Amino acid sequence: MKKIIALLVIFSSFSFAQQTETFAYKLEQAKKEHKKIMLYFSGSDWCAPCIKFKKFIIQTEEFQAFAKTELIIYNADFPRQSKNKLAKEVEKENEALAEKYNSKGLFPLIIILNEEGKVIKKWEEYPKETLSEFIEKLKS
Repeated sequence: MKKIIALLVIFSSFSFAQQTETFAYKLEQAKKEHKKIMLYFSGSDWCAPCIKFKKFIIQTEEFQAFAKTELIIYNADFPRQSKNKLAKEVEKENEALAEKYNSKGLFPLIIILNEEGKVIKKWEEYPKETLSEFIEKLKS
């Protein structure tokens, strides 16, 4: 019986973790917290500028500190390698986001949305700004 309860708890937390990763959830979170959304399209295992963006911007301490208080981040990823395949639901959602926001199929594409999902800023390539300059542009 204890094993069944433990499995249910693990499954429930896994389901919740999966739910929090949807764009719809992120949009609701942005509305509640009155934050902008950074939606970025990437090919995490094939697009060199996308990998660079994640490593030198998204994963930096400076950006993370800024994002924690100012942004909700969603990565619409399009990996090609089967070992990095996303869940079907996530793939479908990312494809729908691409139809709406990335009809040109640009990678990386970085979009800043207001809490209603309206585009306010866009970078159609790896940002040319320094990390600090990029963060300043996100603030305005």
